[in-house]
Amino acid sequence: MKLVLVSAVALIDADGRVLLAQRPEGKALAGLWEFPGGKVEAGERPEEALIRELKEEVGIDTWSSCLAPLTFASHTYEDFHLLMPLFACRRWQGTPQPREGQRLAWVRPRDMGRYPMPPADLPLIPILRDWL
Repeated sequence: MKLVLVSAVALIDADGRVLLAQRPEGKALAGLWEFPGGKVEAGERPEEALIRELKEEVGIDTWSSCLAPLTFASHTYEDFHLLMPLFACRRWQGTPQPREGQRLAWVRPRDMGRYPMPPADLPLIPILRDWL
C-alpha cells in the first residue's frame, strides 16, 4: 500500500481559534473541513512543505522556527495510507485568504465537532481541544 506524507498546521490566532479550510468542489473529499497543508514533495521536509502550501493556499508567510510539532495522524484510506504530522503555528505574516476556491473559518477547538472532517483529521480534534 502506498504511503502518502501530508503536512498540516493548526494556525492559532490570538483568541485561540484554529483556521480550517473547506475542500473545494472537484477535489477528493470535497466539502469536508481540514487543517491547511498539503503533500510533502520528494526531497522536501514537512516544515518546508507547510511553508510552501500556506503561501499557495492562503497567502501567508511563516518560518520553520514558528512551526512546533504537535501530534500526527495515521489513517488507512482505501488505496493509500496517510501519515500527517500536525504542527502548531501562532506566528505568520499576512492575513489568510482563500486562494484555491476553498472556504476558510476560524473555529474554537471545542466547536470543531460541528465541521465535517476527513476521517484522518477527527482524532486530532480532542488533542487540540485539550492542548488549547
